[in-house]
Amino acid sequence: MGKDSNKSAITIQRRRHRGLGKNPRPKVPKVTDTGSEWAFQSEEDPEIEDSKLVGPRVIQLIMSSEKTLFLGLIAFRIVNALMIQTSFVSDEYWQSLEVAHHSVFKYGFLTWEWRTGLRSYTYPLIFTSLYQTLAMFRIDHPTLLVKLPKLLQGILAAVGDLYLYKLSRRLADQSTAQWTLCCQLASWFTFYCATRTLTNSIETVLTTVAMFYFPWPDKKRKSQWIFVLLVVICVIFRSTAAIIWVPMCLWHVWMQKKIPFKMLKLYGVTGLFLLLISTIIDKSFYGKWVIVHLEFLKFNFFSNMGSFYGSHPWHWYLTQGFVTIMTTHMLPFVLGLWSAKDKTMVYIILWTIFIYSLKSHKEFRFLFPLLPLAMHICGQCLNSLCNDVGKKFLSAKAIMIGIIVTNLPAALYFSLLHQRGTLDVMAYLQQVVHDKMQTPLDILYLMPCHSTPYYSHIHKNVSMRFLTCEPNLSNMNNYTDEADVFYRDPVQWLESEYHENITLPSHLVMYNILVPKINSFIRKHNYHECARFFHAHLLLESRIGSHVVVQCR
Repeated sequence: MGKDSNKSAITIQRRRHRGLGKNPRPKVPKVTDTGSEWAFQSEEDPEIEDSKLVGPRVIQLIMSSEKTLFLGLIAFRIVNALMIQTSFVSDEYWQSLEVAHHSVFKYGFLTWEWRTGLRSYTYPLIFTSLYQTLAMFRIDHPTLLVKLPKLLQGILAAVGDLYLYKLSRRLADQSTAQWTLCCQLASWFTFYCATRTLTNSIETVLTTVAMFYFPWPDKKRKSQWIFVLLVVICVIFRSTAAIIWVPMCLWHVWMQKKIPFKMLKLYGVTGLFLLLISTIIDKSFYGKWVIVHLEFLKFNFFSNMGSFYGSHPWHWYLTQGFVTIMTTHMLPFVLGLWSAKDKTMVYIILWTIFIYSLKSHKEFRFLFPLLPLAMHICGQCLNSLCNDVGKKFLSAKAIMIGIIVTNLPAALYFSLLHQRGTLDVMAYLQQVVHDKMQTPLDILYLMPCHSTPYYSHIHKNVSMRFLTCEPNLSNMNNYTDEADVFYRDPVQWLESEYHENITLPSHLVMYNILVPKINSFIRKHNYHECARFFHAHLLLESRIGSHVVVQCR
């Protein structure tokens, strides 16, 4: 009996030491002072508990560990990236891929923002490095230049999905995290935007990861320098990201009010160091010292020249923008506004929409970083409905099925059909340009400015021209951009630009609605239609047609 009792006591002590006994010793976080931060020692995230996983067996297997979950998310986003056959906005090419192509291959076209120091090269540097690697190994095929950036962005989107799951699990519980991830993967707008080479896409990923590392009260603390690092990088990539992070960072500093000097040192050292690196990167590309974030503020806020590209009423984000990108997610989101125990995400969303509403120029994609936060609120709502016996009429599974049924057609339509002509025509021109039997080419794009990608999709230094639409940077009286001058009288513009001593373009690229307006010029100079591509059913602007047409001479 004595030996058995001793063995039992030793076994219990060992089990308690490993945390397996009835009363395991609590882990007390240790405070560390690194000199540049005041942080709690990081602890590993808890393993996913199989008993708390819900859904079909295959889902439980994928979510049995973060490794298998991440691999599943990567596979999903790679398929997502390859399914994107349409264009959304010009910035996904002209503020990333065209800049990278010009930097590596030394030919192309940079928009006025890059000539005036309004943009930072830090985000395009991702694709510049990719293109440089392809060029170094001499495998810079046009297809790789087009596809690989999307795949890279897809992997980054998978990182954002994983950290949204981890964030929701950290703030709530396992089942809430599962509902949140389901909402995220079912979102048509996330499917449509996540793998595009937009600064909004990387901003969304960084926002989600940084939210996970935020030192939430009553939660296991993460290394706070990682949070600050991610926030600064996010703001460097896109200056308007500061709108989200100003209240969060102020709250962070306030929570550590006993050590304000340490916090100011953490933010100051990290911010200045990364800003210096970003400025050096910009100096190497611009050839001079430029503080792009200051130039960005001057243009968009102090001069309000951003309204040159369109303006909307103050309530547009509330009545149209946010509702459109959320669609049927609005039901659990609205219910979750009241049922959510932690209102932080609600306040951040409302604050950001309020500040964005003060600007006259508005776009759907500006709200993209808020979607993961909204998905967490939806996840909380669905989880509470699933556990609340008194709300059977609002079945969480029924709502989720409704979300999938309504979002899937939108995701497929906008990703595969809507506005695909401008990409299809570039694939056609790429084949024409690389056909060695063709005579020297001169391509003229008679479309609204930046309607198509440019040299990043052609990848050959041929003569190309498009109608520009630069804002009135010189404050000229009665200023009209080139595109507006053309559309006032297309034939007169063509005749004045291409008179007797000027060589005519070999190819004219335009929307089909322009053909009748310049038909006299087409016949006079012996052009004929050599290609036509479907573009869109929904014509959102008067200058955009249902098809993209190529006229050959």
